[in-house]
Parts: sequence; structure tokens; C-alpha cells
Amino acid sequence: MFDYVIVGGGSAGCVVAARLAEDPDARVLLLEAGPPAEDVEEIRVPAGYVRLFRSRYDWNYVTLPQERADGRAVYWPRGRVLGGSSALNAMIYIRGNRLDYDAWRDDHGCAGWGYRDLLPYFLRAEDNARGASPYHGTGGPLPVQDLRHKSEHSRHFIAAAAHRGAVENDDFNGPSQDGVGFYQVTQRDGRRCSVADAYLARKPDNLTIRTNAVATGLVIEGGRAVGVTYLYRGNEETARAEAEVILAAGAIGSPQLLMLSGIGPADDLRERGIYVIADNPAIGANLIDHPAVPVLWSTPAVKGLWESTGNTGLARWRLSHRGPLTSNLAEAGGFARSDPRLSAPDLQWHVLPVAFKEQGLTDAARRAMTVLVTLVDVASRGRIRLASRDPRHRPLIDPGYLSDVSDLAALAAGVAMARDYASAAPLSKICAGELAPGDGVHTDHEIRDYVRASVVTIYHPVGTCAMGGDSRDAASRQQSVVDPSLRVRGVDGLRVVDASVMPALPRGNTNAPVIAIAERAADLISGRAPLAPLDVAEVATPAPAG
Repeated sequence: MFDYVIVGGGSAGCVVAARLAEDPDARVLLLEAGPPAEDVEEIRVPAGYVRLFRSRYDWNYVTLPQERADGRAVYWPRGRVLGGSSALNAMIYIRGNRLDYDAWRDDHGCAGWGYRDLLPYFLRAEDNARGASPYHGTGGPLPVQDLRHKSEHSRHFIAAAAHRGAVENDDFNGPSQDGVGFYQVTQRDGRRCSVADAYLARKPDNLTIRTNAVATGLVIEGGRAVGVTYLYRGNEETARAEAEVILAAGAIGSPQLLMLSGIGPADDLRERGIYVIADNPAIGANLIDHPAVPVLWSTPAVKGLWESTGNTGLARWRLSHRGPLTSNLAEAGGFARSDPRLSAPDLQWHVLPVAFKEQGLTDAARRAMTVLVTLVDVASRGRIRLASRDPRHRPLIDPGYLSDVSDLAALAAGVAMARDYASAAPLSKICAGELAPGDGVHTDHEIRDYVRASVVTIYHPVGTCAMGGDSRDAASRQQSVVDPSLRVRGVDGLRVVDASVMPALPRGNTNAPVIAIAERAADLISGRAPLAPLDVAEVATPAPAG
């Protein structure tokens, strides 16, 4: 018997477990489907994360064929290890735009989740090597540092974009998000620091962590969640919770477990022979992801990052944690607007000093560079549905890529902008030729065809257990899954705390926002008073368009 049972040892689950266990009287159980990450060098070496794709540390999801993306199924890597996707990601520390969170508050009725409400939680989590400032914290569990290795490709991209009018920005989490520059990363002295490393390094005695434990369902008695069933070493076991059950299994796992337990769209559940406990068609809906399109150039005169990853490079990293293996691959980038009239950026650049083809699953051993043109203001929506009542079966994932034509138009504009940057010095001096889309793609129609043929994920699914206002009208229409306290509508003693609760997708990488959500959720769950909002007057407005 525990007070709290948390399903999912990813970014959110690790944070909530650590914060709840700060109360020495609280008994906390954290269940993780994957193994621990101890002594896994591919996880520790920043540049080695692509080798984790389709490994035992990856859920290895694949979407349904995408109608508007040439009927292609898209591979979705997700972390299946203690630390979750923070053990597999590119370690980029980005919060998103302040307008994103203000829209949660104003457009979705999520009181307490505006930018000024979440900023203190970003600060509490952070230990920024640059020091404390109005925008950054020190002393928190999560290290945020500048890259130790910065490739020539990345430096030339920043200079070329600036030559074309982009503002150089050394802090995308500061006063303005617009511009180009190097990203900060969640590393500690040249090594990856997953959220498990950051928050669970000093595990208290009142926190029990069970890895290789696959949740199969919720135990619900009298309309209240009182436990979790899970498979462990071939046996099904039950963990009971006296206070609350907390789902932190991510945008795929959390709605899947709810639906397996009879909480979700009633008609779909009945079709699969599942007894309906609570009918809520919003569960699994509102799936949003950042789509990305690769643009590649040959750079024969510049040594490729892969050329430094042999025995010598590995020995250097092991000895000093320096050198090219400290690269996160997506070293630089920034944010831009496909239309200068937009109120905030809708495009993000991820610049890699490698040929990043087929989502990193093919051999990158050629001298090349990639700009992943990423759409961060996404209009398309998809859905997660059950394939079967058997928890061992993967759910059906339909992100609905490009189902809204405005997404296609913005990505096509982004490809044109990336090409324009590459034509400017000094980047033009190292780019010998365009590998993709290629010299045969010129017109807007041809570029849109290329987008449809090559669009992939940038690994940021959210929204499938969306948070919404707790007014009687909002609750009755069931447009949301959880209320602003993250309590599941229709079942007591149950909350969701992960990326799935985001009602809309932030403009940027999602790991930092998930950590901030979990930090605030821990206060809500434990009954602690939320941190005081930071006065909006202390936060500068975004840079003007143009």
C-alpha cells in the first residue's frame, strides 16, 4: 500500500515522484515499463542518442499511414527507460513562447497556467550555468549548460541567417524567442543529464522505484481510482494507492491506459469489449505534434561530426567529457515567422552537422549538413485509439499530419527560407550542392510535394488528455480530459501529469515545459500553495515581427 502510485518514469513522473517524496511521511511508488539507465554509455554520450532508436530503450512506435503525407507511416521514437524520452532526446532546453501559456489560460480556461504562473516553476527546476537572472534559475535539479562543442556548420548557419536579416539570439528563453543562435542543453559537464539523473540521484527511502513494470490497467472502485495493475517478471501485480493514482505515461501511454480501464470514448470502448466506466470522447483526441522537413546540403570541405566518433573521439570523451561527442547534433537553430504579420514565430530551425536522413536511421557517413524545418504553430489535429483491449498491443496513432492546409503552406515557406539562408555567406562557401529537396525542386507546387513526401516528427506529441476550464459548461461538453488541477473528469483520485495535458502545443521543444508542468502539479497534489506568479511587468514582450 502506498499513498501515491505514479505510472511512468519519464520526465514528468520523475519530477512528481521526487517532489512528493520530499514529504517524509508520503509513501510513493514509481512504475516504469523500461529498464534503468545505469551504465548505458549510449545514453550518457550526448552525440550517441540516435543509436538508441529502435533499441530496447525505445517504444518504437509507428503511426498509421498519413493520407496527406503520401500515405507514409512515420516512426515515433519514445523513451522506454527510467528518464523516458529525456534519455533519448537531443537535450535542447526550450520553454516555448509566453503567448503559448497565456493561450492555455485565456483560450482554454486553464486558470493558473499562464506564462507568469509557470515561469517560477521553470526557474525552480533550473540550474543554469550562466547564473541567475529574471529569466533563469540556479540551484534547481536540472542542469542547463552551453554546448562544449560547436560545429563549423552551425556557426556558418548562424552567420548566414544573420546576413539575411535574422537577429542573433543567445537566449531563446529570455526576452524574445525570435532569431538564430546556439541552443542550451540539459547536460552536466559534457554528459547527458536525463530527468531521472537530475531528480532521482538522491532517492529517499520513502520512494520505491520499480522498473520493467508494464502497467496494464487502473483499479477503480466506487468511481475512484485506488490502484494500478502491472506486469512484473511475468506476473500481474497490483499496487494500491490510498491518496491518488497519477498517470505520467506520456501522450501515448496515458490515454491508452485510461481507455484500457474503461475511461474514454464509449462507442470505441464498447467495440473493443471494454466496460465503460466514464464516457469522455476527448480522451485520445487533440493529438498534436511538431512536423519537420529536412533540407540537406553536401559540405565536402568540412569534416563531418561522424569522422570524430571513432575510438579516438570516444577515448577523449571518456577521459575529459569534451570533444565532438559532447555535441547534441541539433546544436543550433532558432525561430522565425513564415509571415511577418504573425504575433509569434511559427517556424523553428534545428541545424545538424550531419546528413540526417530517414530520421537518423540511415548511415550518416558523408560530409553534409541538415536543417530540419520545424513547424511549431500547428493547426492539424489527430487522435490515439486502441487497437485492442490487450494492453500488449500498440495503440493506433494518427497525428493527422498536414490535414490542415495552413501547415503545408508554412512548412513550404520554411523550406524556402532555409534555402535562402544557405545561399548567403559564409554558409554558401561550404555548401557544394543541395542534396534535398534537390536542384530539380523549384516551384511552390514542387516544394509542397517534397514536404508531403518527407515530413516526419520532431518528437513532440502532446494534447491527448487535454486540460480545460472547470466551468460547468466546459465540463458538460467534455472538451477536456482533466481540469486545471489535472484531475481526470468523471473519476476521483486520478490525475494525469505529462505532455498529454497540454491543450495546445508550445512553440519549441517540449521537455522543459513537461518538467514545469510536473513541478506545479506536485504542489497541487501535495496541497502546497502554488508559487507566486511573476509580475508580467518583469517579462519583456516578444520582439516585433519582421
